[in-house]
Amino acid sequence: MTISVGDPIPSATLFRMGDNGPEPVDTREYFRGRKVMLFGLPGAFTPTCSAQHVPGYLKHADEFRAKGVDVIACVSVNDAFVMGAWGKDQGVGDNIDMLADGSAELAKAMGLELDLSERGFGLRSQRFAMVVEDGVVTALAVEEKPGLDVSAAEKMLAQV
Repeated sequence: MTISVGDPIPSATLFRMGDNGPEPVDTREYFRGRKVMLFGLPGAFTPTCSAQHVPGYLKHADEFRAKGVDVIACVSVNDAFVMGAWGKDQGVGDNIDMLADGSAELAKAMGLELDLSERGFGLRSQRFAMVVEDGVVTALAVEEKPGLDVSAAEKMLAQV
């Protein structure tokens, strides 16, 4: 079953790079009491993700904050080391939290997993974006086909 508007974010453990290596991130704690613009994508360092998806959210970070978003987070089925390196490569700084869903725990719990084994990627996440307020999904956009459209930062600004 795919997550929908009005559903709570499932309980899962993600990871992010800290000063001393990967740090666990409990989704229930992370989303509690704040408004989060969460976007997910198939993989770090991949063409659409690197050239369009992350740069769009980085470019519009101030506009999201002006609309009451407390944090922008990017999640992908990669490990924390890859997500940390990709965040540095993309120059996200403190503007976007780069969260690793290395075992696709969150992607599967949300029903947004994508099997790209035929292309050599294995299990990944569909491309999506959602607004989560105090742990509850208030807006959701899932891409129906490859590429970036409904989950782009410019489109999600209208839903915040």
